[in-house]
Amino acid sequence: MHITIIIPTYNEAENLPKLVSALFSLNLNLRLLIVDDNSPDGTGEIADTLSADYPDRVEVLHREGKLGLRTAYLSGIELALATDTDAIAQMDADFSHDPARLVDMAEMLKTRDVVLGSRYVPGGRVDANWHRWRKALSAFGNFYARTILGFKLRDVTTGYRLWRRETLEGMPLNRIQSSGYVFLVEMAYMAYSLGYRFGEVPIYFADRQWGKSKMSFKIQLEAAFRIWLVRWGYRDLRAKGRAARIE
Repeated sequence: MHITIIIPTYNEAENLPKLVSALFSLNLNLRLLIVDDNSPDGTGEIADTLSADYPDRVEVLHREGKLGLRTAYLSGIELALATDTDAIAQMDADFSHDPARLVDMAEMLKTRDVVLGSRYVPGGRVDANWHRWRKALSAFGNFYARTILGFKLRDVTTGYRLWRRETLEGMPLNRIQSSGYVFLVEMAYMAYSLGYRFGEVPIYFADRQWGKSKMSFKIQLEAAFRIWLVRWGYRDLRAKGRAARIE
């Protein structure tokens, strides 16, 4: 299986070389697409060096500024689908997503359309050093989205995902409007509404060791509001998914 991993970056100079090394140590056929939003810490230049070191395995998409997660992933997916890749992964650059779990996710993808790296299935958990309020906020955000959208999945806010190319090709990704991490919820909900088969692999979600978190209260507030718009906006896809399951 040929897998393309899309890695959005903004100020990840300390993490990126370590992540690339960890990924290429796996027994997987990987290609990396780094989407850098003009990081002022030199992440883009480091990405170019890595691309020169691995000319057939690392590609870099430079963008003019901090344009956000939605456009980073949608642009990356468009480029990846123009290649011969069999699957496309989404993951953070800060080691909160353990690269080694990608092996189990790839195995599960053989019988699924999309596989999530899940913090909330048995065996999964968040960083042991998080404060209780942060653990509660993360769990509540996931519970809130699951309840409103009617998901049976356990972790709908995770950013660690592996998709079959055919799944992404069958999704009207141009309809996604959300920014921030709620983009990830909307993308999963679109696939869920269309009736695609999900799997969840337990992961340990570690706090970043280097660099600064991009999460903010503004992003969380936007997510709480956008969830309702997501539910309303995909009524037609839910009907299409139900019809497909009946057939």
